[in-house]
Amino acid sequence: LLCCMFEHYFQCPYCWEDISMLLDPSIRKQTYVEDCEVCCNPIEITPEFQENELMAFNAEDIDQ
Repeated sequence: LLCCMFEHYFQCPYCWEDISMLLDPSIRKQTYVEDCEVCCNPIEITPEFQENELMAFNAEDIDQ
């Protein structure tokens, strides 16, 4: 399934490092939590796709 994944680069809301994540365009809108690959803090990821094109992306810190 990796052939269908979409790599997206963005800045971590904690450490401000540029990181990338693989997104699944087969699900139009989704929200999930994934840890930053640099600082390991949890990031709430919300991508939105339309016809396999990324229309919106949000990465927010999670208040702990």
